[in-house]
Amino acid sequence: MLSRRLAVAGVTALVMAGLGGCSGDAGGTHTSAGNRVRTVDGAPTPSPDTVSGLRDGVRHVSAVTTKATRPHLVRRCTSATRRVTHTRRTGSGKRRSVRTWYTTEHYQRCGKVRQGTETYRRVTRPEHWCVRLDDVGGKRSHDDVWYRVTHTTYVDASAAHDHARLRFSPLAVGC
Repeated sequence: MLSRRLAVAGVTALVMAGLGGCSGDAGGTHTSAGNRVRTVDGAPTPSPDTVSGLRDGVRHVSAVTTKATRPHLVRRCTSATRRVTHTRRTGSGKRRSVRTWYTTEHYQRCGKVRQGTETYRRVTRPEHWCVRLDDVGGKRSHDDVWYRVTHTTYVDASAAHDHARLRFSPLAVGC
């Protein structure tokens, strides 16, 4: 009985592994950072982990902000009262009695209320860093492909010489 269960479990695992290997992705690829990669027409699809090529250029796209307004909320407290019920039970059996009395409790009721508006800087385009590669994946036909990268990868690519071989994990394709 136990050996039959083990055999069925083994066959099930093999079938699931076979079907998992046959299933395809529904467009795009995933990076190790968990971001979805968008492929650009004519550009190679990066591997899930890393891309390599010759450094062609770097680009820093600064953040764009704009002034915006929002309600200014302040904490406002008011004194309030509530009626509290007290109960005392004494005795047992037929001699049991219940005495109830009420008191008034004072407390502070606080909440946020709107008091005018305030201005702040809203980010309309976040800051990002890009690296352009030639000979992507060792193919000389794949030139001038932009990859969006982390700040540390951008710093490393900026310090590298022109046409130095770079290998990194991109966040996205295109800049």
